[in-house]
Amino acid sequence: MTGPDQHPAQAAEVLEVVEYTDPLCPWAWGSEPVFRRLRAAFAGQVRWRRAYCILFDHDDDPAPDPAAETAWYARYVEDISAHTHAPRARRLSRVAASSWPASLVAKAAEAQGADVADRVLRRLRESVFVLGEPADTPGSALAVVSGVPGLDVGRLATDAASADVLESVRADRAEARRPVEDVLSVCADSSPHPGAAKETPDGQLRYALPTLLLRTTSGHRVVPGWRPYEEYVSAVAELSPALLPAPTALDPADALARYRTLTEPEHMSLTDGGPWPPAGAVRVDTGNGPLWLHPEEAAAHPAVAPAPSSRP
Repeated sequence: MTGPDQHPAQAAEVLEVVEYTDPLCPWAWGSEPVFRRLRAAFAGQVRWRRAYCILFDHDDDPAPDPAAETAWYARYVEDISAHTHAPRARRLSRVAASSWPASLVAKAAEAQGADVADRVLRRLRESVFVLGEPADTPGSALAVVSGVPGLDVGRLATDAASADVLESVRADRAEARRPVEDVLSVCADSSPHPGAAKETPDGQLRYALPTLLLRTTSGHRVVPGWRPYEEYVSAVAELSPALLPAPTALDPADALARYRTLTEPEHMSLTDGGPWPPAGAVRVDTGNGPLWLHPEEAAAHPAVAPAPSSRP
């Protein structure tokens, strides 16, 4: 955790949490257990906003040898999953060509409510790290989220193609390339991903993914990279001492009903140690442990039920 000294936050101040992320980022995927727990602990107490940073951009140079690049990237994801214990695809078909389609779909889903948006983003992440087929075209991004409970896919397609959503993601991308000074130099402590700002191909700096920026009118704290839950709670306490984390542990069946899909790290982080797996849970094996699906989720999840054609 980094940040300048602050005066104690007033109870009336609103704490904003900005999550700099990308639907196709392996470190962001590995941070899901901590972020799900953190959002639950401070639900109704903070204003949480996601900024989509575009990890894979349109103007990135194409790989001279796509097969070699895919093999290298698969090993890179495998190394990250060794730290995070997150699932990874048994076979990655390719490196994502672009983060724009998934980011536009994730941003557009926010108009349909927080629960729908969370589940859409989760499916987009699972496209890479469970299915091995990155949602990197408009068609594949829409196809992989089909069947998300409560989602109006027609409205999502219209919104994701709109000028307003495009401008919003452009603003997110630009914001991510104006990192606060705190992350320009981050000590390489015990974290395998400390989170110092990254240089982009065009010479700009952007937040490492994921990064949480917490701010009030009194000041800010920034927690970059791969961090334990307690470090985020500590940052909240420094800015807003009146905010206290609520208990988050759920009965395993209730957790699966709430979150729809759970990894083994999420089982450990979000449940109370009751019988596991819950009755009816559907197991999907990956290259690094199972993903557990609620039975209603399994009925429409592309890991079990093939998604509709993703051709544009």
